[in-house]
Amino acid sequence: MTLRTALRKSALITIPALMLAGCGTSGPKNVAGLRSVVGTDLVGARGATSADQRKIDRTVVGLCAAAVWSKADCVRHGGQHNVSG
Repeated sequence: MTLRTALRKSALITIPALMLAGCGTSGPKNVAGLRSVVGTDLVGARGATSADQRKIDRTVVGLCAAAVWSKADCVRHGGQHNVSG
């Protein structure tokens, strides 16, 4: 095997591996940061009462404000008045 062939094979393996690694997702940096965005309102909420719905709405507000959800998702949940920007 020549050096050129070895380099070509190495590149064919390495480049796609690096591309796939770069396209991955990572978890939140820390739990406190995630909690500050999502909150803890959903704990125990089932959506059966108006109080549960308020808990869900407060969570959605955090997700929309932090741009975790797309603007279309935020509009679909609560209307245009909940979407900033």
